[in-house]
Amino acid sequence: MVKVITYGTYDLLHYGHIKLLERAKALGDYLIVGVTADDFDRQRGKINVQQTLEERVAAVKATGIADKIIVEEYEGQKIDDIKRYEVDIFTVGSDWEGYFDYLNEFCKVVYLPRTQGVSSSDLRAEKGSVKIGMLGYSSFLDKVYNESKFVNAVNVTALCSSDFTKLEEVQKEISFSTDCYGAMLDNVDAVYIHSHPTLHYDEICHALKKGKHVLCESPIALQKKQYDELIQLAEKNNLILMEAIRTAYMLAYSRLLLIVKSGKIGKVVSVDATCTSLRTYGNFGEKSKKWGSMEGWGPTALLPIFQILGTDYTEINFFTVEDKSYPGTDAFTKVNLNYPDVTATIKVGTGVKSEGELIVSGTKGYIYVPAPWWKTDYFEVRYENPENNKRQFYQLEGDGIRYELVEFAHAIQNGNAEFYINRNVTKAIVGVMEKFRNRNC
Repeated sequence: MVKVITYGTYDLLHYGHIKLLERAKALGDYLIVGVTADDFDRQRGKINVQQTLEERVAAVKATGIADKIIVEEYEGQKIDDIKRYEVDIFTVGSDWEGYFDYLNEFCKVVYLPRTQGVSSSDLRAEKGSVKIGMLGYSSFLDKVYNESKFVNAVNVTALCSSDFTKLEEVQKEISFSTDCYGAMLDNVDAVYIHSHPTLHYDEICHALKKGKHVLCESPIALQKKQYDELIQLAEKNNLILMEAIRTAYMLAYSRLLLIVKSGKIGKVVSVDATCTSLRTYGNFGEKSKKWGSMEGWGPTALLPIFQILGTDYTEINFFTVEDKSYPGTDAFTKVNLNYPDVTATIKVGTGVKSEGELIVSGTKGYIYVPAPWWKTDYFEVRYENPENNKRQFYQLEGDGIRYELVEFAHAIQNGNAEFYINRNVTKAIVGVMEKFRNRNC
């Protein structure tokens, strides 16, 4: 019996996939089809897949062509599978010609002609993309625009700013730019907001009342009452209001949370997060209001604390150093949060530099994430006996913004904006920001 094996993502299974599977089956007597796992696709930078692994496997199975379906989960698995299943022929489409020649050491490699004129990418494009408008005045919007180019499901088509001095380059690339927020909203499906936190509530309200989905940099609001109002408005209008903390959408960070929750380091007793940068405010528009340390870094530093320890802290205190160059903003803030039997600390700074690490301490071991931990692609699980330590590596493309945009598009499609950051966490972050602003009252 001649065994044949082939692999693919098989997203939005189409005629071209089926023809390729039929040709693969014709090469032998028994066809094994490997379907790529969701995590494996993300690790390879394939972030535009719209269907889940379960849906893709079911679609391949429904064709009746495959004799066996397996899941491809790691780099190099093809060699293991060829040996394990005693495969005679490996085959893929001709667009990979030459790439898999190294497998000739283990079996015969055959490149099959692709069916012209059809692809999953084309089908995803036909389904339409979300037209997004960007609102803000920081050069960070350049990054967002450039990252959006990697996401099939979104298309940044408009830009609104009260100060374009740091947005001249991106302004040239976007067809519609204006200083009128309402005019921009009339031309998009959704809005990404990266403005000063004091403006978020009004800007989100305006967008939701106009029937637009919202992705807003955290904090979404500066009062819990305001946050509740925004959620009610989004629900009333059947819209997505999603918090933009890019760390939450990175694969390594989500795996870190799963390891903690599974008890690998025992009971967590402390979480310590540090986020600092020596900012010159050069990336802000000349007439624009500047961020302080808590406004810029606070939500990111608070994210792992609330996702690991929960939101029911019993005590909070702040130590702050004012930024004398910009009165009313903080150059450095340390926040201590105490729970009944655990504790947490964050240190954030725009005028102070420290090691930007994350440490999660448990009764059996601890997790260490080196600087800059908010761009997580690597962390270590450490124990008393160093021989038991585990190092975890995950692919991170760009600054992680593209993953955030992918999940925003998914949230619009399936109506769930809480998969990565639930509302309790978002509201707790808003609550800390509210306490910080009222600390001297």
